[in-house]
Amino acid sequence: MFSYHLFFKGHLKNKNHDLLVKSAFWGFSILLCMSFPLDVGGEYRLDIRIIPLLLGTLYCGWKTGIFLSFIVILYRLYSGLDLGFLNTFLTLLVAIPVILYFQKSFELAKRNKRVKIAIFLSFYYCLVGVFWLCILRGFASMNIQIQTIHFLFVLFSTWLFTTLNENIREIYQLRLEIEDAEKSRLISELTSVFAHEIRNPMQVTRGFLQLLKEPGSWDKKKDYIQISIEELDRANDVINDLLSFGKPSTSDHKKVEVCTEVRRVINIIKAYSMHQNVIIEANLSDNCWIDANPQKLKQCMINILKNAIESMPEGGTVWITCRKTEDGFVEIKIKDEGIGMTKEQVDSLGSPYYSLKESGTGLGMMVSFQIIQSLKGKVRVHSEKGIGTEFSILLPGT
Repeated sequence: MFSYHLFFKGHLKNKNHDLLVKSAFWGFSILLCMSFPLDVGGEYRLDIRIIPLLLGTLYCGWKTGIFLSFIVILYRLYSGLDLGFLNTFLTLLVAIPVILYFQKSFELAKRNKRVKIAIFLSFYYCLVGVFWLCILRGFASMNIQIQTIHFLFVLFSTWLFTTLNENIREIYQLRLEIEDAEKSRLISELTSVFAHEIRNPMQVTRGFLQLLKEPGSWDKKKDYIQISIEELDRANDVINDLLSFGKPSTSDHKKVEVCTEVRRVINIIKAYSMHQNVIIEANLSDNCWIDANPQKLKQCMINILKNAIESMPEGGTVWITCRKTEDGFVEIKIKDEGIGMTKEQVDSLGSPYYSLKESGTGLGMMVSFQIIQSLKGKVRVHSEKGIGTEFSILLPGT
């Protein structure tokens, strides 16, 4: 029960596969219970097969119930065709139809009622077992004493494991609700950011288009057109960042030589860095291979490198290194000598609302963090106010 919740719950999207795994776990539990019974005086072999049989049927449905019943019968037959087998067969023949009858009610019931149904059916199964035992072996006080102890232990165990299972299910459901609430909150934040950041360039562009209708010199109108184009480009960048965040690419991965991609990123951004009076110094090793989508990797590097350049309004140097670590990771370091950040600012990186730039949305850095996370990588940021920032990106190598 715990193994299923720990390793499989929520990971199996196909309902049939999920049911198959649960049935296999309950069946294996039955085999273990029957393989290690308690021998009493060499005459009685007591076990708690009823618990996985009962819970498996109630939680998984009638098909699993019939499957588990066949496991009990076949394994007991393998142990020998005797009175014990006959007792098992007759008990199942009488008890299983009642358990299957209550299965639908159990499925629709709330937690407390489920526990009561499970205890009642466990009581009924044990009562049927004692009845057939007395019929087949005869009534004896010793039989009653032993069966009473077994009876009470089974009832307690049924209550315990049903309650535990219900608690685990409630915790899992609560986690799903929290995740849904977090998604709704994030969508609300992104919608607010998106609306705000798109509205600004739209209003600016509209204002300059209105000015174009008025009489004036052509040179001034050309400036209006250029500003309008820049504002539309800014709106397009916001849309691209939002789309990149909403649809992270986890497919189309292939072997990528990281240093080759970093060189391409440097070539792409070189003109922008020169315009900002920033020099890029690179120290790149070869044979740094990872599994990644090259386009997404480049987008991530461009976002971080662009932030490093923009953190130095008076110009400066950005250092980029790429190497393979001894533990098999590929490490990319991007270091600048810009304005730096406080610890609180570093902790806020990746938030959609957070940006150190006046016209920034924070989406670019958020997208970069998500891309690195999708590659099963890690990001370490070390920064000091007035000294600079260093991004260290660790990606699993191949």
